[in-house]
Amino acid sequence: MARRKQAVTIRHVAADAGVSLQTVSRVINNEPNVRPEMKERVQASIDKLGYVPSIAAQRMSGSRSYLILALNDRERTIADWRAREGTDWVDQMLLGGMLKCAEHGYRLIIELVDTHNDHVERELSAAIAALQPDGVILTPPHSENPLIVGLLDKQRIPFVRIGSRGNGAGILVLMDDERSARLATDYLLGMGHERIGLIAGSDEYSLSGWRIDGWRAAMAEAGVPTDGLLERGDFSFASGEKAARKLLKSPQRPTAIIASNDQMALATLKVARELGLDVPDELSLISFDNTPTVRFTQPALTAIDQPIAATASMAVELIIAAQKGEELPEQPVIVSGSLVERDSVSAPGT
Repeated sequence: MARRKQAVTIRHVAADAGVSLQTVSRVINNEPNVRPEMKERVQASIDKLGYVPSIAAQRMSGSRSYLILALNDRERTIADWRAREGTDWVDQMLLGGMLKCAEHGYRLIIELVDTHNDHVERELSAAIAALQPDGVILTPPHSENPLIVGLLDKQRIPFVRIGSRGNGAGILVLMDDERSARLATDYLLGMGHERIGLIAGSDEYSLSGWRIDGWRAAMAEAGVPTDGLLERGDFSFASGEKAARKLLKSPQRPTAIIASNDQMALATLKVARELGLDVPDELSLISFDNTPTVRFTQPALTAIDQPIAATASMAVELIIAAQKGEELPEQPVIVSGSLVERDSVSAPGT
């Protein structure tokens, strides 16, 4: 029976280089208080033995864990997974966050926390105690939960609050939802639409209000009214269906609708078909998020591309900078989205 090859550890490197474990750890962590000749000596042993630093070894310095914890909403995430609808938000967070972490020798871990749970502080405290992360990324609605924000502030852990302008501690990062809503509205106005409806998201999320503000501002600048053109959903398909039906059965129905996420946009497309309305000839439609699904609908949906991966990447950069004591940029840090044109928009009445 073949013997399993023994893994090379930090102890092997220390013995080969003739130095202490702490010295090897300082070299691995690229700390400044190591003489160049000692660094070369340790690095030579690392190269010779084929040693790959582990998080456990990096933690030996006692100053960093090299772990960043990202928190996402448990209820919504699990509901999407169980419905097999996917969670592109989580996928894109992993893409941006993990790649940026890898550049700096960090690891990204995602935990699901229910922001409505009475035990949220206890759950989060347990996760922090177990993982000892160097920083935390909060996504909506956690980024505006005062219990979570207060707990992290007391723990003195650098943390980023995505989608929040709220008072209190933390590094604020926005995806410029107001600008994105204006971008979508201006695009439709430029196509000749004046009755542009908006299906907003849950008021639990500040970004829902910001998108309303952007839509209203663009409409006001164009001198067109918004009366009877706003409905609210909660980002679910069912809520989008209800809102779309109300808008499209109105005596003066909109010629275009902006839906605040892809699920509600898909629901709007379904309702339009049930009512015999052609998209885009009789109804133009723009979605938020730009998940993979909207590329395969008929017609493919024009969408605001939410820069989730870029935002997660920025969050990691800011946490690492804060850990190093570097000066942070002016806040809130803005990561802007873009409009992806497809086939669901045309001039009204074409």
